[in-house]
Amino acid sequence: MSVFVEEIVSAPAVEQDVCSLDNYLAQPDHTIDGRIAAARAKLGKSTILLGHHYQRDEVIRFADYTGDSYKLSKIAAETEARYLVFCGVHFMAESADVLGRPDDPPGTGQQVILPDLNAGCSMADMAEIGQVEDCWDSLMAAGLSPADILPITYMNSTAAIKAFCGERGGLVCTSSNAGKAFDWAFARAEKILFLPDQHLGRNTAFAMGIPLNEMVVWDPYQINGGLTPARLKAAKIILWKGHCSVHQRFLPEHVEKVRAKYPGIKVAVHPECRWEVCQKADALGSTERLIHLVESAPEGSMFAIGTEIHLVNRLAKEFAAKGKRIITLDDTGCLCTTMYRISPQHLAWALENLVEGRVVNRIQVREDVKRWSRVALDRMLEIRA
Repeated sequence: MSVFVEEIVSAPAVEQDVCSLDNYLAQPDHTIDGRIAAARAKLGKSTILLGHHYQRDEVIRFADYTGDSYKLSKIAAETEARYLVFCGVHFMAESADVLGRPDDPPGTGQQVILPDLNAGCSMADMAEIGQVEDCWDSLMAAGLSPADILPITYMNSTAAIKAFCGERGGLVCTSSNAGKAFDWAFARAEKILFLPDQHLGRNTAFAMGIPLNEMVVWDPYQINGGLTPARLKAAKIILWKGHCSVHQRFLPEHVEKVRAKYPGIKVAVHPECRWEVCQKADALGSTERLIHLVESAPEGSMFAIGTEIHLVNRLAKEFAAKGKRIITLDDTGCLCTTMYRISPQHLAWALENLVEGRVVNRIQVREDVKRWSRVALDRMLEIRA
């Protein structure tokens, strides 16, 4: 069984009175803004800040570009910047490194920095490379062959999982092109192994006319995924048992409650939500599509949106002046706690270390993993047109 290893480079343990993260974390938020601005001014065009839509307002205000993970990685790779500071989560920084400019000639490549290494993704962590390789071996032992099945991984996965798919003829997808990715795969094989979000896979397949009884869920913590060989052979879609901790919190009852309270309201949710929620919604869409739905709606429109609370609150503020009302589908709020770990203090620490010539928390994907990840991503580009 192969093991994919990622190299994470941190600051050397020197000049602790200047660069120690603990010194930064002790500072109140409002005292950090000026330092961030000053560091950015000194770094100039050598450094860009990438802010994911779900990032907290105190951080995303400094971003040069905002968007979803793939969009940000693509934009960053096309810039002249040497340093890419990704205010998102771990797999996003990996994708930026995979797509970034190579270090050829030496000293010209892009380096990706994640201000807090604890900013991970619970969904991506639900599919570990060893578990996925064991799953694949079990599928082959159950009578399937590589010609029968193709693996597809959602962008919200580790570089190791992307490489796994690329090496086995599969590809990466986003929430906006998952349907096209499924069509691409079915033109080449009878079955799909979809990682790591079961809900996106189920919602995508169902929208294509595949019934629920032709989908099964592989549980990596059960022998043979908890499935019999006969059940595996009968299924068209094998869904990995993973989910987004934010989007899984939305329930069908939330849709019913908001409709009862606000007659005529439109419910729009991310396809990472449960199938039962998506079936009750008026619209499904990626983060970018949810934003577009609000932007293109006429004055007086009202939406209940099922996605991360920072984005919903940001949309509510932005469009209130345009006569549109935006509320969250679940008023208890759904926060991406791991992305929230990146704070103004972490950002200031990373930037001021750069000013001093130190690259901290560099995310560097191993070259063989990067190569196969890029193959999987390039295949995705084939279907984007």
